Amino acid sequence: MTVIGGGISGLAAAGLLAREGHAVQLLEQNDTLGGRAGRWEAGGFRFDTGPSWYLMPEVIDHWFRLMGSSAAAELRLTRLDPGYRVFFEGSAQPVDVPAGRHGAVGLFDSLSPGSGESLARYLDEAEDAYGVALERFLYDDFSSLRGLAHPKVLRRAPQLAAMLAQSLHGRVSRRFSDVREQQILGYPAVFLGTTPFHAPALYQLMSHLDLTQGVLYPQGGFAALVDAMERLAREAGVHILTGARATGIVTGPAPGGPRVEGVAWTDAQGRVHRTGASVVVGAADLHHLETELLPEELRTHPEAAWNRRDPGPGAVLACLGVRGRLPQLAHHSLFFTRDWRDNFDRIRRGTAPAEATSVYVSRTSATDQAVAPPGDESLFVLVPSAAVPEWGRGGVDGAGAPEVEAVADAAVRQIATWAGIPDLADRAVVRRTFGPADFVHDVNAWRGGALGLAHTLAQSAFLRPGNASRTVDGLLYAGASVRPGIGVPMCLISAELVLKRIRGVHGPGPVGPPVVPLRGEALLGEGTSPERNGSRESGAAASEAPVSGATPPRAAAARVGAGAGSRWLT
Repeated sequence: MTVIGGGISGLAAAGLLAREGHAVQLLEQNDTLGGRAGRWEAGGFRFDTGPSWYLMPEVIDHWFRLMGSSAAAELRLTRLDPGYRVFFEGSAQPVDVPAGRHGAVGLFDSLSPGSGESLARYLDEAEDAYGVALERFLYDDFSSLRGLAHPKVLRRAPQLAAMLAQSLHGRVSRRFSDVREQQILGYPAVFLGTTPFHAPALYQLMSHLDLTQGVLYPQGGFAALVDAMERLAREAGVHILTGARATGIVTGPAPGGPRVEGVAWTDAQGRVHRTGASVVVGAADLHHLETELLPEELRTHPEAAWNRRDPGPGAVLACLGVRGRLPQLAHHSLFFTRDWRDNFDRIRRGTAPAEATSVYVSRTSATDQAVAPPGDESLFVLVPSAAVPEWGRGGVDGAGAPEVEAVADAAVRQIATWAGIPDLADRAVVRRTFGPADFVHDVNAWRGGALGLAHTLAQSAFLRPGNASRTVDGLLYAGASVRPGIGVPMCLISAELVLKRIRGVHGPGPVGPPVVPLRGEALLGEGTSPERNGSRESGAAASEAPVSGATPPRAAAARVGAGAGSRWLT
């Protein structure tokens, strides 16, 4: 078997298939693994250039358990408290969103008296929707729709239909009049590559993840997760080749129609190879796989179909190594404009933000002392944009395309003004930017999309591209372009859907025991207690609680890889 792509979904699929007993070769075009879950290092500063919110911990742990381990054994997880900080345009003080349901209810009551009770009901519904999604939808490749007739689904059919017919913003705004509360409940739509005005209200379930379960952080960043996955995949027998660019999926005739025979690829020296394979897993961008590696007559998704699809947002990213401390920022900080609808409309139109825009900042050095020199800070800044590769690529020390550098400069000025850090730009001694064209260059992203196909109604569940080619037997797909969707947990599930296909298992549900949503103390892992450990600073901005105990010996050696890649997000 051959897997194309060494991102999260490719590593996950290769590991599961090798663990199953198959001979597996993985081809990765870049020099380092991780795909959108990239990393970069300079001047003693380390950066995740991709995923930074560790959500759905039960899904990640489930993959590790299928590999004979666990998240607690492979990672050192920290629960963030506050989960994140929000700066609202025009508001003098930011709002810290505490970890856990009780704190979130109290916060809402402080923002709008009486709204805590509404939030409690909202979170009950979100938890129920998430539980049903785990059991009936996320682990289903929808090769058959019989699973939709399950009693648990039928009993909730009226509620589910209402959630699909309504936008997330519509559902939230009918229950919460405070704009700040609306934005706290609506922003998770951005994780799904869309907006609260276009995401179905079913994605209310996302609030269960950040408000009830809380936000975790793996020490060493998501690079540590990639390293742990690579290690387990290699131990299972996966033969990993980096600098190996797939150039074609080789097919041949068979009684039932075309089927895969292998993959053509070139190595780092430009030599041409052909590897035979009875199964090929395309764990790269689906548009690239079908339009670049298959002839037109064998494509499941012709170009006309792509013209009707939403690539999701692009992004401009900036990695900043900053001298001195930045207590004004939490581990995760969100900057929200007052007129959100106008902000999202400008993003969709591809208008460069010449004024205030919504921005995300990750200050991992608030929690992880290894990512910056002592007393300094590592910042990752994300500015959502349209998928506009025409803006160009980023660069080091201001050497990126003018449009990209201008967007990054504006974001730094906005952060400095809103958070009260007037000398932020002057204190940045390390800087690298990434633009929409970097996603095309580094991960072959369709139209420069930073995340994958947006989770609109027409691109969710069984309406999303499937995990198997309809024209080529033996060609399977995993990753953010296909079911179940965007994000590290979703990519892990897509790998499991590939395993189920190969086993001939159809219908909902994971391989092995059920995946049960974790709450409260269960998030703290095995054999650990919830007492707090010391953070790098006092106060709510960076308090943290150990989740999975001390760093396990075999994970310590590979906590943060030293490779410098230029990839990004999940």
